[in-house]
Amino acid sequence: MTSVPERLCAVVLAAGEGRRLRPVTLTTPKPLLPVGGVSLLDRTLARVAGVGLAGPELVAVNACHLAEQIVAAVDGRARLSVEEPPPLGTSGGVAAIKDWIDGRDVLVCNSDAYLDGGVEPYRRLLDGWDRREVRLLGVVAPEEPHLFSGLAFAGASLLPWARVKDLEAVPGELVHTVWRPAERDGELRPVAHDGVFIDCGTPQRLAAADRHAATIEGAKL
Repeated sequence: MTSVPERLCAVVLAAGEGRRLRPVTLTTPKPLLPVGGVSLLDRTLARVAGVGLAGPELVAVNACHLAEQIVAAVDGRARLSVEEPPPLGTSGGVAAIKDWIDGRDVLVCNSDAYLDGGVEPYRRLLDGWDRREVRLLGVVAPEEPHLFSGLAFAGASLLPWARVKDLEAVPGELVHTVWRPAERDGELRPVAHDGVFIDCGTPQRLAAADRHAATIEGAKL
């Protein structure tokens, strides 16, 4: 079993508007949509807990669109960072809670990422990490426009504090502020997930994730 590095926390990104899923996301935040009877947010929090990160000292969730529903769903299980509209994006969302991160390294997880394999994808991401390189969970998806060493981003990344400390709490994305700069510096390593990954950002993909979850007996993640 992979041990959790010291000085590590997790940030679950749950602030997005889910525009491609409208009209359902006009009344329900995308992270609270169910897949296999379990919300995407609960799936992500369970996976994070599976690698030893749970509770408001170790896990933070950001919220913006329909934030009050995210706050109610978290129900004390994590630190909450509520952003004023519009959302700050993946980079700004992490930067907004740098005081809470406070020198720790960060496992950043997209709450709309459906993965099979239970907690194993996150364990592989953490295995042998030197706390210096940036790591991305990736899958083979040559049709995706943004690839890292031939792999498409699969919803989770490991960021050293050295790459987090100078981020600004303004709208922005980690692909521009951390991942590509680390790649140029030779300090980015994609870690392959050889199972199923679905970005649940469209009705078709959400339905595909729901079908897949239904085929896995007893699936909880």
